[in-house]
Amino acid sequence: MNSKSNIVLIGMPASGKSTIGVQLAKWRSMGFIDTDLLVQARVGTSMQAYQDAHGMEAYRTLEGDTARSLVCDNCVIATGGSVVYYPEAMEHLRSIAQTVFLDVPLYEIKQRIGDTSQRGVVIRPGMTLDDLYAERRPLYLQYADCVIDCAGKRQDEVLKEILEK
Repeated sequence: MNSKSNIVLIGMPASGKSTIGVQLAKWRSMGFIDTDLLVQARVGTSMQAYQDAHGMEAYRTLEGDTARSLVCDNCVIATGGSVVYYPEAMEHLRSIAQTVFLDVPLYEIKQRIGDTSQRGVVIRPGMTLDDLYAERRPLYLQYADCVIDCAGKRQDEVLKEILEK
């Protein structure tokens, strides 16, 4: 297996990882893996229901373990937004793929995301989306092999930029 034959998309919730990932996989004739869906399949319930029942930390651990267990070739992988809290998971992903950070400005995230409690966003009680963005963005930058500035861009523009880089 070519260890860098995969592409991992990282970024905030609502940054377009899954949407862009599916299109990128089609354009590049690759497989597509959404780690959020793998987590849900492992536990048999939605991300939000699992967090409500077991807590945020249990969910984050499950997400990290799921990402660390990935074995694939020629795939686009869309990660959950909180996987960056697990260095072991991120190092594994970087060992098997080029890591692309979809850098969407906070104001656009806020427009897209709506109610965080209905999206399964891993956020500590009392934490705002502004706080979450400020905490996670440096981590995404740390683990990114490539950063795509998504500010005001349409999906096709983001895809073209990923393909060019």
